[in-house]
Amino acid sequence: MLILVRHGQTDANARGLLLGRADPPLNETGLRQARALAAALPRATRIVSSPLTRARHTAAVLAGAARGATEAADVEVDPRWIEMDYGDLDGRPATTLDEGSWHRWRHDPDFVPAGGESLAAVCSRVREACLELADDAARGDVVVVSHVSPIKAAVTWALGVGDEVGWRMFLGDAAVCRIDTSGPAPLLLAFNDARPVDGSDRPDR
Repeated sequence: MLILVRHGQTDANARGLLLGRADPPLNETGLRQARALAAALPRATRIVSSPLTRARHTAAVLAGAARGATEAADVEVDPRWIEMDYGDLDGRPATTLDEGSWHRWRHDPDFVPAGGESLAAVCSRVREACLELADDAARGDVVVVSHVSPIKAAVTWALGVGDEVGWRMFLGDAAVCRIDTSGPAPLLLAFNDARPVDGSDRPDR
């Protein structure tokens, strides 16, 4: 199983700011979310993370909980799972961008915000990463700790739909997606699953 985990909350997330390559740490809520994920998720054979602090810290908590398992792996950092580069918009509210630019960004995957990265570029690097993990994920649980845009890109890969479909998805802090890669085509089993964090997915419930 390919298990995609959005990192825990940061202060910028809580304030609703666009958070791309800026590198703030998890806040207290984010740390609690990471611990809840570690308690609820299955022990992984591989744990892969974006290079950004908020993802690496979440992944480190997961790895710490898994080290007692026979086949648990240390965290691997893969830059292809880094968040979209928002360029000049990083750390700013979404309202900074005018309505016309928002419309173009949401309908044209090749649109590049000033100093940033296109959605098409994000999807290209994530598809490559997914293909490389697919065989291992077919044999065991592979956890990837990443961000909103790369995880949505992985979901569009699994569904075989256009890059722009990612704009029609919502992914909460510390939410989990699951993709079965054991068959002839990827199969999306869960999207934006908050149960590991809210406690309803724990064995004692």
